[in-house]
Amino acid sequence: MNNGSISAPARGDTSGGPGSDGEPAGSRHCPALLLSATGSGQGKTTVTAALARHHARAGRRVRVFKVGPDFLDPMILARASGAEVSPLDLWMVGEAECARRLYVAAGEADLILVEGAMGLFDGDPSAADLALRFRLPVAAIIDARGMGQTFGALALGLASHRPGLDLAGVIANRVGSARHQEMLTAQLPPSVPLLAALSRLDDAALPSRHLGLVQADEIADLDRRLELAADGISGTTLAALPATVSFSGARDATLPPLLAGKQIAIARDAAFSFLYAENLRLLEALGAELRFFSPLADTGIDADALYLPGGYPELHLAALAGNTAMHAALKRHLAAGKPIYAECGGMLYLLERLTDLSGQGADLVGLLPGEARMQPGVVGLGMQALPTAQGELRGHSFHHSAMTTPAEPVAYAMRQHGVRRGEPLYALGPLRASYLHLYFPSNPRAAAALFLP
Repeated sequence: MNNGSISAPARGDTSGGPGSDGEPAGSRHCPALLLSATGSGQGKTTVTAALARHHARAGRRVRVFKVGPDFLDPMILARASGAEVSPLDLWMVGEAECARRLYVAAGEADLILVEGAMGLFDGDPSAADLALRFRLPVAAIIDARGMGQTFGALALGLASHRPGLDLAGVIANRVGSARHQEMLTAQLPPSVPLLAALSRLDDAALPSRHLGLVQADEIADLDRRLELAADGISGTTLAALPATVSFSGARDATLPPLLAGKQIAIARDAAFSFLYAENLRLLEALGAELRFFSPLADTGIDADALYLPGGYPELHLAALAGNTAMHAALKRHLAAGKPIYAECGGMLYLLERLTDLSGQGADLVGLLPGEARMQPGVVGLGMQALPTAQGELRGHSFHHSAMTTPAEPVAYAMRQHGVRRGEPLYALGPLRASYLHLYFPSNPRAAAALFLP
């Protein structure tokens, strides 16, 4: 397959200084591109990772962002680019913080890539909303399997649906042959360039499971897959640097040392890995000293507070159940009146019992009464905000388990959209637990309170 015919834009200046054409003074400039699609499962992460690896191996500094809440895609994208991947979301992260992150990245990188979530116009706010707000050019991926001339109609619809959106072009993914490419481009409007026609590369495909992609560290040949994917876009128009975008944003705000002198131990291993790097940085900025431990392997723990994030405890039931020394250590920690904050998979670990999809169950820590059972489909999904005494903490819910407990919730989250109440929050003494994955920078004071008696 080959690329379209548009010329590659020149690399932009990343320096600061007075703006022009109405740009604010101190704006920074960097080539940038948002990659979206017609929906989920179109290959966004693979194509974004391929593009990131292509430019990284050419010696460019690449910063990648992910629209919306996600833990798994960023692991792949970080491996591809060689740099940390952060979320961008106008609701959860906030417009001002999104602007600040892009501004910082523009001063450090040679290229900014943003992977969208679901389809280009899906969600409120959507990837298109983000692109419009920051004037990001968009490359739209269309899975071309089983498709011919309708490809052109889809491309035209994507280009014209939202006035002002800069659609740089479309990417035909999983193209079967040269003849197939001819059919796809037969009715492609001249105003919508074909940036690349990508062949089906099964050897470069990224494996997935019930919560999304398999974690990067679990894919033994991930770098080989990324190299193959990068090879697949070499020579296409997509591989050229995109248009330069101007970014402006504010500096970090000074935070009070609410957690000064506190040691927070954070579970981090194959079973518990759903962590926003921004959450960890915020805790440190509030004065906390962070330590990490493994509920799978460690037998003891000593800290002022514990953080049990989400992950895949259902895939490690035997090891988690068998480490009774860690169970005892967690019970001693709570009995001493020290805080534990657990979310999603971390909460399931604290239950009395967890059963996987095959019907195999295991007795776990037992600090939270009740049990949970994995389900074949999504049980909880969506953006939510947790009300607290310090204001709301924003985050999201995404889980495949159903939980029963005699414990009474102390609060319920509020859904971003709709009137139905969101996930419950449980509190037993200094233990706080919920299905929510909270984004701490959305309210630093509320986040700090989770780790204080």
